[in-house]
Amino acid sequence: MTGDREEQRVREAVRRHIRISAFAEAEKVISFVLSDPCVQEARARGQAGETQLGRELRARLQPFQDRYDQAVRDGDTDRLTRICLGKHGRWGRICVLNDGHETSMEEPHWGHNSAGQPIAWVGSAPDD
Repeated sequence: MTGDREEQRVREAVRRHIRISAFAEAEKVISFVLSDPCVQEARARGQAGETQLGRELRARLQPFQDRYDQAVRDGDTDRLTRICLGKHGRWGRICVLNDGHETSMEEPHWGHNSAGQPIAWVGSAPDD
Protein backbone atom coordinates (compact mmCIF):
# COMPACT_ATOMS: atom_id res chain seq x y z
CA MET A 1 0.00 0.00 0.00
CA THR A 2 2.77 2.44 0.90
CA GLY A 3 4.57 1.51 -2.32
CA ASP A 4 1.46 2.38 -4.36
CA ARG A 5 1.25 5.82 -2.76
CA GLU A 6 4.93 6.44 -3.35
CA GLU A 7 4.62 5.36 -6.99
CA GLN A 8 1.60 7.66 -7.46
CA ARG A 9 3.50 10.57 -5.89
CA VAL A 10 6.44 9.99 -8.23
CA ARG A 11 4.15 9.82 -11.29
CA GLU A 12 2.50 13.10 -10.31
CA ALA A 13 5.89 14.75 -9.79
CA VAL A 14 7.05 13.57 -13.22
CA ARG A 15 3.85 14.91 -14.85
CA ARG A 16 4.32 18.28 -13.14
CA HIS A 17 7.94 18.42 -14.28
CA ILE A 18 7.00 17.58 -17.88
CA ARG A 19 4.23 20.18 -17.91
CA ILE A 20 6.46 22.91 -16.45
CA SER A 21 9.21 22.07 -18.94
CA ALA A 22 6.77 22.16 -21.86
CA PHE A 23 5.44 25.57 -20.80
CA ALA A 24 8.96 26.93 -20.40
CA GLU A 25 9.91 25.70 -23.88
CA ALA A 26 6.72 27.16 -25.37
CA GLU A 27 7.47 30.54 -23.77
CA LYS A 28 10.96 30.51 -25.32
CA VAL A 29 9.56 29.76 -28.77
CA ILE A 30 6.83 32.40 -28.46
CA SER A 31 9.35 35.01 -27.31
CA PHE A 32 11.63 34.15 -30.22
CA VAL A 33 8.82 34.46 -32.76
CA LEU A 34 7.48 37.70 -31.27
CA SER A 35 10.94 39.27 -31.32
CA ASP A 36 11.23 38.82 -35.08
CA PRO A 37 11.30 42.26 -36.79
CA CYS A 38 8.70 41.19 -39.37
CA VAL A 39 6.31 40.07 -36.62
CA GLN A 40 6.86 43.33 -34.72
CA GLU A 41 6.18 45.33 -37.90
CA ALA A 42 2.97 43.40 -38.57
CA ARG A 43 1.85 43.93 -34.99
CA ALA A 44 2.53 47.67 -35.22
CA ARG A 45 0.55 47.90 -38.47
CA GLY A 46 -2.33 45.99 -36.85
CA GLN A 47 -2.34 48.31 -33.84
CA ALA A 48 -2.24 51.37 -36.10
CA GLY A 49 -5.23 50.04 -38.05
CA GLU A 50 -7.17 49.34 -34.85
CA THR A 51 -6.45 52.86 -33.60
CA GLN A 52 -7.48 54.42 -36.90
CA LEU A 53 -10.73 52.42 -36.99
CA GLY A 54 -11.38 53.34 -33.35
CA ARG A 55 -11.05 57.03 -34.20
CA GLU A 56 -13.31 56.68 -37.23
CA LEU A 57 -16.04 55.03 -35.14
CA ARG A 58 -15.70 57.42 -32.20
CA ALA A 59 -18.35 59.93 -33.32
CA ARG A 60 -20.98 57.19 -33.51
CA LEU A 61 -19.89 54.99 -30.59
CA GLN A 62 -18.67 57.49 -27.95
CA PRO A 63 -22.09 57.43 -26.21
CA PHE A 64 -21.39 53.78 -25.33
CA GLN A 65 -18.12 54.81 -23.67
CA ASP A 66 -19.92 57.56 -21.78
CA ARG A 67 -22.60 55.09 -20.63
CA TYR A 68 -19.89 52.64 -19.49
CA ASP A 69 -17.98 55.36 -17.60
CA GLN A 70 -21.20 56.47 -15.89
CA ALA A 71 -22.06 52.89 -14.92
CA VAL A 72 -18.60 52.45 -13.41
CA ARG A 73 -18.91 55.73 -11.47
CA ASP A 74 -22.38 54.77 -10.20
CA GLY A 75 -21.48 51.14 -9.52
CA ASP A 76 -24.40 50.14 -11.78
CA THR A 77 -23.73 46.41 -11.95
CA ASP A 78 -26.96 45.74 -13.84
CA ARG A 79 -25.86 47.98 -16.70
CA LEU A 80 -22.30 46.62 -16.60
CA THR A 81 -23.54 43.03 -16.95
CA ARG A 82 -25.24 43.94 -20.24
CA ILE A 83 -22.00 45.19 -21.78
CA CYS A 84 -19.93 43.07 -24.16
CA LEU A 85 -17.65 40.47 -22.62
CA GLY A 86 -14.81 41.56 -24.95
CA LYS A 87 -12.49 42.68 -22.21
CA HIS A 88 -8.75 42.33 -22.53
CA GLY A 89 -7.29 43.75 -19.35
CA ARG A 90 -3.77 42.70 -20.26
CA TRP A 91 -3.92 45.12 -23.19
CA GLY A 92 -6.05 47.71 -21.39
CA ARG A 93 -9.05 47.17 -23.64
CA ILE A 94 -12.67 46.98 -22.60
CA CYS A 95 -15.40 46.79 -25.21
CA VAL A 96 -18.17 49.17 -24.14
CA LEU A 97 -20.82 48.10 -26.65
CA ASN A 98 -23.89 46.02 -25.81
CA ASP A 99 -23.44 42.30 -25.33
CA GLY A 100 -23.99 40.55 -28.68
CA HIS A 101 -23.09 43.61 -30.75
CA GLU A 102 -21.02 41.55 -33.18
CA THR A 103 -24.16 39.96 -34.60
CA SER A 104 -26.91 42.47 -33.89
CA MET A 105 -25.02 45.67 -34.74
CA GLU A 106 -22.27 44.11 -36.84
CA GLU A 107 -19.72 46.35 -35.14
CA PRO A 108 -16.22 45.37 -34.08
CA HIS A 109 -15.31 45.56 -30.40
CA TRP A 110 -14.89 49.23 -29.52
CA GLY A 111 -13.66 51.15 -26.50
CA HIS A 112 -10.55 52.92 -25.30
CA ASN A 113 -7.12 51.48 -24.68
CA SER A 114 -5.08 52.01 -21.52
CA ALA A 115 -3.75 55.29 -22.97
CA GLY A 116 -7.32 56.59 -23.37
CA GLN A 117 -7.32 56.40 -27.17
CA PRO A 118 -10.38 55.04 -28.98
CA ILE A 119 -9.68 51.61 -30.43
CA ALA A 120 -11.61 48.99 -32.38
CA TRP A 121 -10.70 45.33 -32.81
CA VAL A 122 -12.10 42.11 -34.17
CA GLY A 123 -11.80 38.75 -32.46
CA SER A 124 -11.72 37.38 -28.98
CA ALA A 125 -8.34 38.92 -28.24
CA PRO A 126 -6.47 41.81 -29.81
CA ASP A 127 -3.79 39.56 -31.28
CA ASP A 128 -6.18 37.16 -33.07
